[in-house]
Amino acid sequence: MWTYNKVLQYPVNIKCPNPKLAKFIISQYGGPDGELSASLRYLSQRFGMPDQRSKATLNDIGTEELAHLEMVGSIVHQLTEGVGPEEIEKAGLGAYYTDHGVDVYPVSAAGNPWTAAYIACKGDPIANLQEDLAADVVPLIVQHK
Repeated sequence: MWTYNKVLQYPVNIKCPNPKLAKFIISQYGGPDGELSASLRYLSQRFGMPDQRSKATLNDIGTEELAHLEMVGSIVHQLTEGVGPEEIEKAGLGAYYTDHGVDVYPVSAAGNPWTAAYIACKGDPIANLQEDLAADVVPLIVQHK
């Protein structure tokens, strides 16, 4: 028999909404180097790996990235929860929330919807791993003034 506890391994508990910060963080959800891109990159590239161990490794990493997607989505949601339309508009998220409401939709900070063009699957394990490294070491830089 199995039990499943529906809680994040690392709970997100943001106390102060900040839609301006949410606009930056949304890229970690659906931007070019965000968690959605990372998960699909690994899960797609696993098929071209030369042995079962490397396939399993990419499968494990890809599913872990999906968990990151849930955490980032929780962050974005909590940063915008209960915020009024004026604050949403001032943060540059007016069009986003007009189209998606309180749902967390995969877009970049610039508002570009997620696209499969964000990931590379070249059929060459070395090229794929290089792509993975380049995408995963890009830091998220948030500047506050």
